[in-house]
Amino acid sequence: MEALVYEQAHPLDAFALELVDVDEPRLRAADLLVEVHAIGVNPGEAFIRSIRSADPGGRVILGWEFAGVVIETGPSADGFTVGDRVMGAGDVTRDGCWAQRLAVDHRVVAKIPDQLSFVDAASLPIGALTSWEAMFRDLPNLPPAVERVLVVGGAGGVGSMATQLLKVRTSAFVIATASRAQSQEWCRTMGADLVVDHSADVCKQLGQAGIHQVDMVLSTAGTVKNLDWISALLRPFGHLSTIDLGAPLDLAPLIQKSVSLHTEMVFSQTSSGTDPSSQGRILQNVSEYVLSGQVRPIVTTQLAGLSVHNMKIAHTLLESHRTIGKIVIET
Repeated sequence: MEALVYEQAHPLDAFALELVDVDEPRLRAADLLVEVHAIGVNPGEAFIRSIRSADPGGRVILGWEFAGVVIETGPSADGFTVGDRVMGAGDVTRDGCWAQRLAVDHRVVAKIPDQLSFVDAASLPIGALTSWEAMFRDLPNLPPAVERVLVVGGAGGVGSMATQLLKVRTSAFVIATASRAQSQEWCRTMGADLVVDHSADVCKQLGQAGIHQVDMVLSTAGTVKNLDWISALLRPFGHLSTIDLGAPLDLAPLIQKSVSLHTEMVFSQTSSGTDPSSQGRILQNVSEYVLSGQVRPIVTTQLAGLSVHNMKIAHTLLESHRTIGKIVIET
């Protein structure tokens, strides 16, 4: 089968992905073999491309957001049959979906409703899973007394899904941040009750709206840089959920307010060897929300064909840090 691969980590201006023939995936007992029809492309994948090299003699296949059709099932892949339309986020410890076919644990996969296209379905899994786990953790609801939630980076894939899930599953007042008129309008479309500009004084903007504290902040980007004003806004015993901690963090501002810090990495269950079946259930819930019209897919850029050219376009857009919603490649 064909797949997009590379050997050495590289920057965008030395883009080194190649479309080559590779061996077919090997199924484990709990796996599905999925023929990939569409893939969502994410900032995390562009980052991994820039820092992760293959083992000597090997190659890297990235991609962990897909929609497709089941063409084979492992003996323990209960609940799925050949021909099922499915979506999922895969497993970062295995080959990804930038290929014609993907082997994936059935527990991190959900069926796609017939009314939902492959392209729309591929825009959902990473944003939905990341935001759900960051805010709700492994519980059915937000932490007690969380009534105001600030989503930093509300126009991105995670922020877009977080806002929608908060409006569907809670009564929280949702504040989103975005710096451009187009991204601010997108946040309102996602359901944000209030949108502020994170390139300006966020505390001042919220104060002018009569909001001086929030109960939870979901930070999708720039957490370390923004920690001072995030800490200033959080109430004592509030909650900071973040998906981008990668630099040393001074916890003093959070400690002074007894803030709970929640980190999120969408592959934590699969990479640690625990039962990841909650992710399949989350995605099934999300597909039902989409079917009922309560959540909308977040595709804003659609490309046709799994090619080096299209993937470079996607990575160029992602590394501009000005994308809205999700980039999807229909294969």
